[in-house]
Amino acid sequence: MSIVLGLDIGTSGAKAIAIEESGALVASALVEYPLHAPRPGWAEQDPADWKEAAFDTLARIAKTLGDRVRDVKALGLTGQMHGSVFLDPDGRVIRPALLWCDQRTAPQCDAITERVGERKLIEMVCNPALTGFTAPKILWLRDEEPANYARVAKVLLPKDYVRYVLTGEFATDVADASGTLLFDVRNRCWRQDLMSMLDIDPAFMPPAFEGPEITGRLTAHAAARTGLPKDLPVAAGGGDQAAGGVGCGIVKPGVLSSTLGTSGVVFAHADEITMDPEGRVHTMCHAAPGKWHVMGCMLSAGGSLRWFRDALCDAERSVGAVTGHDPYEYITQAAAAISPGAEGLLFLPYLTGERTPHRDPYAKGAFIGLSLRHTRAHMARAVLEGVAFGMADGLAVIREIGVPVEQVRASGGGARSALWRQIQADVYGLPMSTINVDEGPAYGAALLAAVGAGLYASVPEACDATIRVVDQCDPDPADSGAYAEWFEEYRAAYRALAPGFRRCAEMLAE
Repeated sequence: MSIVLGLDIGTSGAKAIAIEESGALVASALVEYPLHAPRPGWAEQDPADWKEAAFDTLARIAKTLGDRVRDVKALGLTGQMHGSVFLDPDGRVIRPALLWCDQRTAPQCDAITERVGERKLIEMVCNPALTGFTAPKILWLRDEEPANYARVAKVLLPKDYVRYVLTGEFATDVADASGTLLFDVRNRCWRQDLMSMLDIDPAFMPPAFEGPEITGRLTAHAAARTGLPKDLPVAAGGGDQAAGGVGCGIVKPGVLSSTLGTSGVVFAHADEITMDPEGRVHTMCHAAPGKWHVMGCMLSAGGSLRWFRDALCDAERSVGAVTGHDPYEYITQAAAAISPGAEGLLFLPYLTGERTPHRDPYAKGAFIGLSLRHTRAHMARAVLEGVAFGMADGLAVIREIGVPVEQVRASGGGARSALWRQIQADVYGLPMSTINVDEGPAYGAALLAAVGAGLYASVPEACDATIRVVDQCDPDPADSGAYAEWFEEYRAAYRALAPGFRRCAEMLAE
């Protein structure tokens, strides 16, 4: 039976999978690498770490497959969006890559908005200027490191640097390109006039392809490093959110995915381009050809729970080390004993600023309503609920602009928690489903490769053949009613604190 591969260049590590044409997983490999924060608000990685992790994971897959490696038909790529890899004319990396969660570019975002105009910018590329996007990073390099900027010949997104390493080709896909702030999302091409307005050389950006299109083939060097066949076709793939949407079967109207990883994303398919004129959620090209998606993205979803675990849950971590159980199990067990609303305790999950719907790099996390009554279990419950409220903020805008949502599919690490799925169902007021696969973006990248290799005629056909719902939890009417009230208090708390967040940031910068 034919096999296809998916490779995900994530924020914490590279993950490669092999699936059969039927969709069955036959091999998986993960290699982690560090994230560097040289200054507060900065986030960087060394592209060399991605390269070595890609070679490593693919080699492990090839070793697991053994003789079946000859059945591999194509490789699809996905990865963290928005990151910037600056290459010189010889294809060498100039400096560490700036990541999606890097917040240093607020001045450049302001400059872009001032030069172009906020409404005009949204009309041109369907999105406002945000610190995470790629264009502000290019301008930051020009403003702050002019000697490095003078050497730039190409700017690649993380997975596209790995594509270059594997194939020697410069290419991207329309979904990942949509997150650069330089791409015409409506017409699925680079926005040359905007680049001219920002004095960015259009030659920096690689050609953009639809997700299943073949963009190159494995070089002899890459084949030798990985054990995969030389000239193996490599599909364009998609940014992690679009590929994750494919991997969850979000390729038809009415179904939305709720992904809780480090960040949190609510992602909806759109047959026709649909956008928020205020730019509170993102509209981007889908990895499914000729389609779009609308998504809300919060920066610290699972990241908030991880912070809580690391900062306040030494006991659970110690017990977990002895018993072999995940500390998160103990944390969520304690939270499950607390009633909805955490007895008046709210948590704002803005530990690294916020992206949608607030566009606020100065936002900070906060517990609100703490009293002597509250325990660590209350705080755990408040974190789970606060993240769900943050996701619901984006979902509310998606509904407001007319995108139909009838069912939500859970994905990401947070999908493994029955309690967190139920909280989401109650907060959203919608059924929350789980599916038969949980490989996320890597699975979607593999399906895109399968379409590119001709194993399926279309992306929806590939999803229908491999993905199915296996479980569902329905919202509890009483808890949904209670959460509706707490959700409004959550929103009011952010509005009240936002000016203070900015003032604190300005004081720290003095």
